[in-house]
Amino acid sequence: MLKIFKVTAIVEGISALLLFFFAMPMKYIFNDPIYVKHIGMAHGVLFTAYIILATILKFSEKWDLKKYFIICIASIPPFGTFYIEKKYLKNV
Repeated sequence: MLKIFKVTAIVEGISALLLFFFAMPMKYIFNDPIYVKHIGMAHGVLFTAYIILATILKFSEKWDLKKYFIICIASIPPFGTFYIEKKYLKNV
């Protein structure tokens, strides 16, 4: 389950970067919103999967509340999931 979470964290991070640094500029600079629709949907699904997997792992891996909170909050800023993958999931 940790390996699935690690992959999800990386892919979710990539989707966030694509959304923020490709799709949104395409929408607001070039007036082409189609990328936000598709990349945004993928990012939303991956974000939800990330949080659900983190919640499942909190109980199965017996993470303390602080670690769980940091892992969940890290999914919000760009590059946050890469930090989590490096710091908390490097031995997986």
